[in-house]
Amino acid sequence: MKQYLWALAASGALVAIQPLSAQSQSAASLSEIIAADYDQKLEALFIDFHRNPELSYKEVRTAKIIANEWRAVGWDVTENIGGTGVVAVMKNGAGPTLMLRADMDGLPLVEDSGLDYKSTVTQVSIDGEEKPVMHACGHDVHITSLIGTARRLSAMKDRWSGTIVLVAQPAEERIGGAKMMMDDGLYTRFPKPDFAMAFHVSADTPTGKLALNEGISYSSVDTVDIIVHGVGAHGASPHRGKDPIVMGAQIIMGLQTIVSREIAPLKPAVITVGSFHSGFKHNIISDRAVMQLTVRSDDDETRQKLLSGIKRISANVGRMNDLPEDKLPEVKISHEATPAVYNDSALTQRIQKLFSDRFGADVFDNKPRQGMGGEDFAYFVAPNTDVPGVYFNVGGTPQADFDAEEAGGRPVPSHHSPFFKVAPRESVTLGTEAMTAAALDLLAPKTP
Repeated sequence: MKQYLWALAASGALVAIQPLSAQSQSAASLSEIIAADYDQKLEALFIDFHRNPELSYKEVRTAKIIANEWRAVGWDVTENIGGTGVVAVMKNGAGPTLMLRADMDGLPLVEDSGLDYKSTVTQVSIDGEEKPVMHACGHDVHITSLIGTARRLSAMKDRWSGTIVLVAQPAEERIGGAKMMMDDGLYTRFPKPDFAMAFHVSADTPTGKLALNEGISYSSVDTVDIIVHGVGAHGASPHRGKDPIVMGAQIIMGLQTIVSREIAPLKPAVITVGSFHSGFKHNIISDRAVMQLTVRSDDDETRQKLLSGIKRISANVGRMNDLPEDKLPEVKISHEATPAVYNDSALTQRIQKLFSDRFGADVFDNKPRQGMGGEDFAYFVAPNTDVPGVYFNVGGTPQADFDAEEAGGRPVPSHHSPFFKVAPRESVTLGTEAMTAAALDLLAPKTP
């Protein structure tokens, strides 16, 4: 039986564009099929995901929808891996194994995007607090695209040979979900991949563009708490106490010298104090101050220098203020941490050529990184495992929005902003086509 691609004509009626066989699908026809699938299926899924985001480790509804969608097109699905994670496997003859991953959690923000399908939901977080929830980083694009990719690969089994593993990962925003899935046997209970891929929609990249580079893709992340123990006293008698706010301020200023004076100038490194809390009253010297830090680097040597420097400066500020050894500031490095993500050189070059051939050489928007964002996809790939990986970006903002900003208009909202939004159709369809094309290339049947 022949398969037809249906699309809306100008009159609004459905018409058959052309008879298709999987063997004869061109690059253009795959784009058309994915566009039609977006209109008929994926758009509704995206809007539902966007309206109903869930916080890290609490993605129960999202995971169930993904699992059901994958099962419906023939994948062998296992739920509750590493918490709410979902794994789907499709074996299709001899060949290598490819893993495709999408993250699915939202962020604790009140959405102010102006979208008519904006989120208004709240949810109790794992910390026990009720918080607003928003897809402010585009994970709704990622999971919608991976559903679209699953649908295409299921329908095109005569175009690839091997095994594909799909992963819907929880808690990327708290950089804990990937490690939890690995600890729960992702590479032992399921086929271990020969390659792994993922993408992130980027508000900083124009729609229709892809970004993919060899080497460093995302920085390492460490979440650090510093607890400063003081001696409480009356604000009018500071000599009777040990002021944790003053000691905290000394620590904060001391931390700035780690990057500026201990790390080589050409080595990227960041120490940011995002929170500093102490005290309850104007005239009371508190007995405790707490700081929350994020620490970023691009290599393990720098990462260890940053962390050891934070411990050294914190302890010695306590000693400088004559605190006893058992009351020195405590430095706690959280499990919410991830190594850096590195794109494998050979695999990246292969995917770059594929994308260039398929979408045109001008598809790439490889401007230098402007920040040190983190991604726990690192736990799945080399050098943390022996699996070569590639992580790329898909443009999410229309060029017209960048042009308007350049002309003095409203700035393009960043990720993690209450104003964040992307162009879903352009993002989902390009992400789906890129992932599908990569799978077909990496698992192309060997000719005799």
